[in-house]
Amino acid sequence: MGQGTLIAIEGIDGSGKGTQATRLRDSLLSQGRSAALISFPRYGETFFGARIGDFLNGRFGGLAEVDPFLAATLFAGDRFESRAMLLDALALHDVVILDRYVASNVAHQAAKRTGEERRRLTEWILKLEYDVYGLPRADRTLLLDLPAEQAQQLIARKNARSYTEKAADLQEADAAYLETVREAYCELARTDPSWSVVSVFEDRLRSLDDVADEVLRVVQNSLD
Repeated sequence: MGQGTLIAIEGIDGSGKGTQATRLRDSLLSQGRSAALISFPRYGETFFGARIGDFLNGRFGGLAEVDPFLAATLFAGDRFESRAMLLDALALHDVVILDRYVASNVAHQAAKRTGEERRRLTEWILKLEYDVYGLPRADRTLLLDLPAEQAQQLIARKNARSYTEKAADLQEADAAYLETVREAYCELARTDPSWSVVSVFEDRLRSLDDVADEVLRVVQNSLD
């Protein structure tokens, strides 16, 4: 049985991951490729996903009050519960697209620490997700890069989400935190050759079509 290509779409809240992941899947399907899309966290579908909803709604305390090691276990647990489904999708399809994956956990949690603590936390999350939980590594990760200021303007326009009644969850509401997460993402992209950066903002916000075309080009190069 063949193994599909695993593509992860990453970026801070408001960068357009869900939109671009859906467009990428639709474009690949229109080319005759078999493609599937999975979005993390799976809020209403896993035990840990529901707990992530609680965390993002502030039920365990503020962003700075919940130890990032503990927060990371929630997001990793959601993927662990989804592992069989993910492996089945890779066996069935040419391409499996992920709207957020392991790197999201690293960027969001490591953003809460600096220096040696950040490095240790990053290593711990990668060990948990890949070694302990046995999750497959992405073949290509695309970072949709967007400054936090522009991201928050886009978050304000988002439709209602299943896990929160608020206009912005704990992470989305904190611009300084989002910018630190962006820096953590950029650091990951610089140090891993399997990453590609797609800028969503260049002097002004790029059109969805423009970004989608670049995302498709990057993925097609990876598949070819």
